[in-house]
Amino acid sequence: MNWIGLYFSSLLAALLAILPIVNPFGAVPLVMSASGHLPEQERLRQIRRACVYTFFLMSGFLVAGGLIMNFFGISLPGMRIAGGLIVAFLGFQMLFPNPISDKEAMTKAAGERYDIAFTPLAMPGLSGPGTFAVVMSLSSQAAARKGYLSIIDFVGVLTAIFLTALLSWFVLRGAERVNRLLGATGMVALTRLTGFLMISIGVQFLINGTSMILHDPAFWSGLAEALGTGKEG
Repeated sequence: MNWIGLYFSSLLAALLAILPIVNPFGAVPLVMSASGHLPEQERLRQIRRACVYTFFLMSGFLVAGGLIMNFFGISLPGMRIAGGLIVAFLGFQMLFPNPISDKEAMTKAAGERYDIAFTPLAMPGLSGPGTFAVVMSLSSQAAARKGYLSIIDFVGVLTAIFLTALLSWFVLRGAERVNRLLGATGMVALTRLTGFLMISIGVQFLINGTSMILHDPAFWSGLAEALGTGKEG
């Protein structure tokens, strides 16, 4: 496979992993509620800034993901399993929401604030723990590649982050139209579907992380050594 194929493969994989977690359609009710007191031009400006913040937040974790993992001694399988647990947990919350959802709680916390771009729109509205865990996992996966393959992976993931932020901007700037088009029932159905996709992604992360551990010779040698030590004791 040539570098163009590798780039688009990395881009598509990252986009499919990041976009359902960011879920810009799920942030539409938050935008409608939190920015209801703002003039139209100011609301659009806040949305634009929120998407810019989202891009830089995710890009920061992409660049620093490997450094953070090395500093704390976190392995790639460990990050994948932890990310899978977080993403699956968020998916279950979307599939089986509480009577007062997180979006409503964030809207109440926003109150009548004028500047809502960073909080609650960018974080945790569009990007949060699940997003950062996935981006860090993609970062460590790209760093594990060698030579130009690593650069291609990083560029592919960065492009996916940019496209996600751009799509979020398109969706949120038309929040009123989206809300009217889908309606309350459509938004609930879309949230449930996204939640199911996030659970599936989280489970796949768990499977990948566990598979990496089970295929690691160091794991089996360490396990054998531990069992041998236990028997001797």
